[in-house]
Formats: sequence, C-alpha cells, structure tokens
Amino acid sequence: MPDIEHFQRGIAGADTNVAIGLARLGFHVGWLSRVGVDSFGDYLRRTLEAEGVDCRHLIHDAEHSTGLVFKERAFGGADPRVEYFRRGSAASHLSPDDAASVDFSAARHLHATGIPPALSASCRELSWHMLDQARRHGASISFDPNLRPSLWSSQDEMRETLNAMAAKADWVLPGLAEGQLLTGRVSPDDIAGFYLERGAKAVIIKLGPEGSYYRGVLDGHEASFSMAGVEVDEVVDTVGAGDGFAVGVISALLDGRSAREAVRRGNLIGAEAVQVQGDMEGLPTRQRLAELEDDLSH
Repeated sequence: MPDIEHFQRGIAGADTNVAIGLARLGFHVGWLSRVGVDSFGDYLRRTLEAEGVDCRHLIHDAEHSTGLVFKERAFGGADPRVEYFRRGSAASHLSPDDAASVDFSAARHLHATGIPPALSASCRELSWHMLDQARRHGASISFDPNLRPSLWSSQDEMRETLNAMAAKADWVLPGLAEGQLLTGRVSPDDIAGFYLERGAKAVIIKLGPEGSYYRGVLDGHEASFSMAGVEVDEVVDTVGAGDGFAVGVISALLDGRSAREAVRRGNLIGAEAVQVQGDMEGLPTRQRLAELEDDLSH
C-alpha cells in the first residue's frame, strides 16, 4: 500500500456486516460496541442507524479513538491486502459492564464472532458474558470464528478459547481452513464432528467457490450434505463473503427455513457479496433476496 494516495471511506468488520445484512432483511438488530468521540465514530453510528441497526448499546468513548482498517483494492478475485490500526481502540476497551443495559430476555438470537475475544482480556470477558446470558435466556446462538491469529498471544490460546466459545453455540460457521486450524482435523465431516461432539446442533462449513458443507440435525435426525456454490461472472472483492454467507444461513434459520434452504441462501448471499467493492455493499434487501432466490430456483 505504500504507493496509494487516494482512499474512500466506508465501514467494515465481520460483526457490522452481519448486523447490516440482517437489518436489511427486516430483522430488528442491536449492535454493541465502542467508538471514539471522533468523526469516524459519528460516521459509524450514522451509517448503522441509516441501515436500521439499533445503536442504543453503542458507547462513545472519550478516552480512546475509533479503530481503523485500510484495505487495498485487489483484482482478478485475489484477496486484498489489509492493514489494521486498532491497537488501544475504543472497541478494545469493551467489558461486561458495557452490556449492563442489555435486555437478554428480549433477544431471540445472538451472533458472536472470534474477533472481540482476540482484542483484549476485557473484550474476552464480554464475549463470555454475552454467550452465557444469551444461553441462560433461551436465545439461539451462532458463532463464526473469524480467525485473526496475529491478535492472539499464541495459537494454542486461540484454539482453546474459540473452541470453548463455539461449544456454547447452536450453529458454528467456520471456513474450511479455520476449522482445520482450530480442530486439527482435515475433512469437513471431521471438523463438523468435532463441534457436534461438544454441543453444537449444526456446523456449516464455508468452502469458498466450491460452496458449503452442512452436518447436524435434519428432519429430526443427524445428517450431512454438501451444496455447490453459486457461480458469478466476476469476483470483485472477496472480503465480506463469509459474512454474507452467515447472513444467509442465520436469516433463513430464523425464518424457519430448512437446513438445505439455509445453506443455499448462505451460498447465494455470499456470491452476491463478492461481486461488488466493499465489505457489506452487496448484501441484499428482502425484496432483492426474493428476486435472487426466485432466479436461482428457475
């Protein structure tokens, strides 16, 4: 990136992508985080609220700044280079106290990722608190590891923490390489078995352009299947594809759709996400999703 002189501002991040994606589909989504008392924090709140995300639990931190990430535009379907500037950011100072006003009894579902527990010890405590409270109040839980190895003190600590958190989830959504790194197992079936043995109800593994793999409860019995990816004419930006997949799977399951329909929708929204520049710009509205699903069925 040393030769780049022009930048375009946007918002990014796995958690925000999923929040926006579900909000666009008509779900009431609350998002908990911290931003600085700065223009970037104001922009983030304004953008999320314009997307319909409930930001009542977004805290403005006067002592720490909003974290930044710079992403280089990549071509030919390659993964772009990304540089983070978030050490000591407002979000890294999140703690269980920040969730004091959350009414967990009103929550139907919690989506958690492996990013907050990697940021700091207090963020990790918050992640545990959210998972425990959601489980205690009967909400379903999805967990996407979203590995950031460079943020952890060791891979062993990362594996132990994230596998324990995944064990509290109903739906675990790793990528294939993530699952291999976390479990030490190679095949999608064995990776899924690792998490099912620890309490997950279903494991849906992202396989990139090849599609995805499901193993879990299906029609009252454990079953597994693979589903081919949705072909696209051109891959513009791969970042956010996994978040689009999560939006598809979670929204379909919350809609009461079958496991096959959920995986198909995950593949479909993941394919939409890679066809535009930006992390969340390709996430569809409910009307657009209906059109895409109709086209896919014909």
